[in-house]
Amino acid sequence: MSKRKRTSKNEKWVKEGRGSGIGADYKPWIKIQDVSSIGRSTRLKGIKTNRQHEFLSDLERNYFYITEYSDSIVDIREQYPLLPLEETFVIADELGIKHPTDPKTGEPNVMTTDFLLTIDKGQSVFEVARTIKMKDELLKERVLEKFEIEREYWYRKNIDWGVVTEEEIPKTMARNISYIHDYYDIRDYDAFQEMSAQHIEDLSLSLMQRLLNGTESMRTITNEFDIDTHLSLGSGVTLFYHLLAQKIIIIDMLEPLSLEQPIAINSIDESKLKKVKYG
Repeated sequence: MSKRKRTSKNEKWVKEGRGSGIGADYKPWIKIQDVSSIGRSTRLKGIKTNRQHEFLSDLERNYFYITEYSDSIVDIREQYPLLPLEETFVIADELGIKHPTDPKTGEPNVMTTDFLLTIDKGQSVFEVARTIKMKDELLKERVLEKFEIEREYWYRKNIDWGVVTEEEIPKTMARNISYIHDYYDIRDYDAFQEMSAQHIEDLSLSLMQRLLNGTESMRTITNEFDIDTHLSLGSGVTLFYHLLAQKIIIIDMLEPLSLEQPIAINSIDESKLKKVKYG
């Protein structure tokens, strides 16, 4: 009896559709359960893609928050594979660099880029590839060698590639976005699930009026709002975070967002309130 040929991990993942698709249909090449990451791995539901995103470090997660908040980025594909494998092999050989392999099996590893972003500037839609690394990692020779393979791969695809370090990712802004990210769809919250669209709109206008006229802390304003509108405690904060996530209320996201302090409102776009689908 002939031995059954063992399917390689790479072949298995290709058959699973990993690394293919766009938007909600994209499947990351690497999932959290596949690796033991040095940083803290995270799964987050994307607003733009409406799917689970897989991040292998805090830095990747923070960069995702920045890209998620950007108006010009319309699709975010993380853990993007550099396929076909033969292509990076050829590049590595031409550069005289050892191609990455699995230390356990010796099988060649499919290389990945942390983010492939689709950008819509109005006049044109294009892709950029971004690798996320701590600045200290850039001092390691092997890291730089793999970067050379990656850089050349994307150069041949005519796609802009670059490395982003923690110095290019505003930590305060990422933290602020993390606070409001899950409030994009207010129907996810009990107090607003059965509420009519008109009622939510009226409450939003009322809260925004208080924010513009008030000088107290955000906590004080929203608590009073909850009492006056007979909503459960915390509903005003939920609504405030929702209006921030929808960019109906604009604040300086580079300043720490604290409910215990007054928050300066830069602008309010009521026209966006009409466009949000609460129905």
